[in-house]
Amino acid sequence: MSASDSTPNESAENADPNVPEPPSKEELRLAMKAFRKRLKLMQLDEESSLGHGPMSSGRRSEIVAIRPPDQFSKAIWRALAESGQLYHTGSGLYSLGKD
Repeated sequence: MSASDSTPNESAENADPNVPEPPSKEELRLAMKAFRKRLKLMQLDEESSLGHGPMSSGRRSEIVAIRPPDQFSKAIWRALAESGQLYHTGSGLYSLGKD
């Protein structure tokens, strides 16, 4: 039997179980959506604190990096950082990449 005669099941059986599959496009899309939502909520929360009210100087939030949502794996956040959609700032924090 030649290598071209192998069935898909044989190649799946030979795959290393310790190597995780790359995240799907749908997982990456959902993770980015969750990240943007969490970043926006944290910025709005900071802006609504005392000293940031509508009658004060109206400063914008200075939050630019956050810890990503826990419901997605670290591999997804690494993949988004490698693709340039996020930037890893260190200490487990990520910020939005250059759009």
